[in-house]
Amino acid sequence: MNKHEGIPDPEKIKEILNVVSEKIPGLLKDLSDVLYSPSQAKQFGVAVATFYKELKDAGMTDEQAYDLTRQYMSTLNLGQMVKGFGHHTGKGHGDDE
Repeated sequence: MNKHEGIPDPEKIKEILNVVSEKIPGLLKDLSDVLYSPSQAKQFGVAVATFYKELKDAGMTDEQAYDLTRQYMSTLNLGQMVKGFGHHTGKGHGDDE
């Protein structure tokens, strides 16, 4: 049995990686635009404010509600994770599609 059996041709791998490297920055930019649109920002603000208000209404102190709300916000911050991913790949949010 050949140890290279089932391994794609290096040229095919190179071609695939070139396509991926061309498409990923555009996809990340599009995702970022969706996450940071004015309507998304408004929904994020409403969700956070509602969460904080519910904690306060349940009898938590300002400090407790604030700490839990910060944790809640970090779980909703997908945009920051996406930006971090783009940063770690060494690619910016170029305008090339």
